[in-house]
Amino acid sequence: MKSALRLLARFLPLLAVLAALGALAPALIPPGNPGSLNVEGFARLPVLSGGRMKPLDTVARSALLQIQHRQEVYLQDAAGLPPTQEMTLTPIEWLLDVFYRPARADTYRIFVVDNPDLLNLIGQTDESVAIHYPDTERSLLAGFDFMPSRWRRFSYRQIQPYLAKIENQAKLANAVDARQRTAFQRGVGDLFDSLVLYQRLENAVQVPGAADFVSELLKFQAALPDGIAALQAKEAGRPHNEALAQAMLHLGDRYAGLADATDVLAIPPPRATPDMSGWKTAGRSLLESFGTGQVDEVNLVYAGLGSAWRAQRADEFDHLISLYTRALQREFGPRLRKTDAEVRFNAAEPFYRAMPLFLVAFLLSIASWMFWPEPCRRAASGLVLLAWVILTAGIFTRMWLEGRPPVTNLYSSALFIGWGAVGLCLILEAAYKNAIGTAAAGVIGFGTLLIAQHLALSGDTMEMMRAVLDSNFWLATHVVVVTTGYASTFLAGFLALIYIVRGTLTRSLDPETALALSRMVYGIVCFATLFSFVGTVLGGIWADQSWGRFWGWDPKENGALIIVLWNALILHARWGGMVRQRGLMCLAVFGNIVTSWSWFGTNMLGIGLHSYGFTTAAFWSLAIFVASQLAFIALGLVPLKRWRSFRVPPKSPPPGGSGVPAASLHG
Repeated sequence: MKSALRLLARFLPLLAVLAALGALAPALIPPGNPGSLNVEGFARLPVLSGGRMKPLDTVARSALLQIQHRQEVYLQDAAGLPPTQEMTLTPIEWLLDVFYRPARADTYRIFVVDNPDLLNLIGQTDESVAIHYPDTERSLLAGFDFMPSRWRRFSYRQIQPYLAKIENQAKLANAVDARQRTAFQRGVGDLFDSLVLYQRLENAVQVPGAADFVSELLKFQAALPDGIAALQAKEAGRPHNEALAQAMLHLGDRYAGLADATDVLAIPPPRATPDMSGWKTAGRSLLESFGTGQVDEVNLVYAGLGSAWRAQRADEFDHLISLYTRALQREFGPRLRKTDAEVRFNAAEPFYRAMPLFLVAFLLSIASWMFWPEPCRRAASGLVLLAWVILTAGIFTRMWLEGRPPVTNLYSSALFIGWGAVGLCLILEAAYKNAIGTAAAGVIGFGTLLIAQHLALSGDTMEMMRAVLDSNFWLATHVVVVTTGYASTFLAGFLALIYIVRGTLTRSLDPETALALSRMVYGIVCFATLFSFVGTVLGGIWADQSWGRFWGWDPKENGALIIVLWNALILHARWGGMVRQRGLMCLAVFGNIVTSWSWFGTNMLGIGLHSYGFTTAAFWSLAIFVASQLAFIALGLVPLKRWRSFRVPPKSPPPGGSGVPAASLHG
């Protein structure tokens, strides 16, 4: 038994990395078609949306994240019971149904409604939302919350009769300040936004519910010459075919409604332009046919794809995809390489797949302090390094797709802060080899990716930059440098958390480890002070060039300044002897509060040039985080005699120490 354990301990690092690689391998396989039709080819088709050219796959995924907070669409079984993992649609299959089979898409339960008052607004009762299982086993599991007992997602068909009520309540809610809105007002606003997004997608490429849009367009094309002549004669007061003129006016109204009902520009220009101008909605392109006398071929392609999708004619569907893709290659070849890569990137989900690696690495780091120190430490280091490589590859892929530096919005800032902090942790672990660096990397890596995943629910994470921010030079200097300051300040705080937790709740904080942690925190705070100061100065220079003033006491500017001042305060308190190890750690933990306020809090004030507005979910998350950090500071201020690791001060100074007893270092 002992020999088997020794053998396991010996090969644990290798086994951990191999198991992680085995779990990640499926992500490297290109996505395939779930059926006989080339839906992956459809997923790669480009459109212009949100100010950038993106594949339809991204449109589908970001829409589902906004509407239902997950990407897969689960289908009910024949008995109307909750869906299972086997009954799913991929995002692009769902989008195809929204485009071409709206009657079916309207039955999918994707709209999240949790608020009791909002449920009443859409005609739901306690009985209608209750799920009744036909068998005792599932009923018992539902009673213990192992299976859903109530519906929390509803279909468009269920909600459609109440659209007017929802719109009215949403208008009333929007008139109320975001900080004062009730749970019902927030819920009805979110539901209304989701319904509007869904309706825009239904109008993206053809008139919703058109029985045979291909035939309609072909008839429209054939009638265009005579129809235009009839309209011109009618306008000039000359004899004309009144029936044909009225038919043309009816189609004009029909396509005008289609043009104004979506923000997805699916029809590309005949020639690619550097500024991406010339893209049109399907309805706008059809309206322009009255001037050109010709229906754009892409309108016919999308209509043909719809006909083939509804009839599930694979040959016709795949042939149209092939023809259209070849036509796009001639004008948009280089850009299509990016949209194809974006589809692969979406399917790989590198940031989501790195999260469990960070979590397992953290658990192995904790285990290394209890048993198998070296094998568990090395296994944790290997997993952190692998997760960091995945994170690096994902960030660089995003940079290539956007043509931007790594930080352009809050989502990318979360990724970069995690990447920078984990990179510093790897350096610390290589220097000290005590699993502290990997433990901090596990917590920070998992936490920042969890934040990023939540931020992705707001829509496309590779959004177009605002005009004042459209500067790769300043994004690569000010934003990257100041975000590195954020990352290092957070790292110092989390290292201090490890010190406090190990010192008060375990007996694993020996004097040597305590001294190592103190040196780590001190060095990281020095690093953070430099980068936060330089980044803030660079931000002032950018502001001077953009707005004509170096400093305007904007909340975000104040937040950056507070980080610089707090890090400087920590250093001066340490240099002046006002704090030692424990005081240094408590101050570093408070740095987490200062940094989180500058990162998120200032943005939620609703004022200033960097504000995105108050959100209740972010406010409570920030409040809980701040409360947790204050609790850890209080724990760190517990009298030293109650610290489990230092009840009996050592008689000799720690190796490499300053000659001061460890107990006094912690006073």
